[in-house]
Amino acid sequence: MTKRILIIDDEENIRRVTRLTLEAAGYEVGEAADGERGLEAFGDGAGWDAVLLDQRMPGLDGLETLRQLKQRRPDARVIMSTAYASIELAVDAMKLGAADFVRKPMTPEILRGAVAAALLKEQSAVAPAAATREGTTGPLIQTVTMNGFTILEPEGEPREPSERRFKVNSPGGDEHEVLVRIDEEAVGYVERMTKRRLPADSSFWTMQAQRALSDYLWREGSVPPAGGLTVRDVDRDELPVAARW
Repeated sequence: MTKRILIIDDEENIRRVTRLTLEAAGYEVGEAADGERGLEAFGDGAGWDAVLLDQRMPGLDGLETLRQLKQRRPDARVIMSTAYASIELAVDAMKLGAADFVRKPMTPEILRGAVAAALLKEQSAVAPAAATREGTTGPLIQTVTMNGFTILEPEGEPREPSERRFKVNSPGGDEHEVLVRIDEEAVGYVERMTKRRLPADSSFWTMQAQRALSDYLWREGSVPPAGGLTVRDVDRDELPVAARW
């Protein structure tokens, strides 16, 4: 049976290009120009297999539209799209039950991969929990999905204190191991700025490693090269978090 995808986006040209891309892949596609009309078209959700939802729209924004879609149908597969994203926004969307978070403008490959991955995803496994350390809620969550790539939280203790090894599932279902290293200069910078040493095996650095990997998948739409990534610095906004960790 042909899968039905609903596009909710206030930009007509984006809807048109997205429709053509998905129709070429064999999907049946519907459109809505804003959140309110999207909710009207969605109804109880029974007629749709997935929703591609823009974040920035007049009236109801993407997160509020997502919240109402999930109230109507908790197992709805909703893919958020935006040109303006941060890991915090992605986490907020995942907490509300988004299946994926994709960057605009999307290549046809990323769009088709994200939709295919969302249709395969078990929605009962979507809701992640924020990690809490000493009363501070950070963006480290069980899974993050961006551009069709799912990052799985590292399991067990790192082989080296300065290493984190993540499993990344690609839109096609392939599993990759990605190494993220914590540079000693980054550890030293945080110590100098906060007057507190957070060793490389601290969970704070796991959060930073996940952020670096998420940012790469967001920007590049591909798995990092074989050499992995290195956390070389820390955003100044993260220093108060480090001071309380």
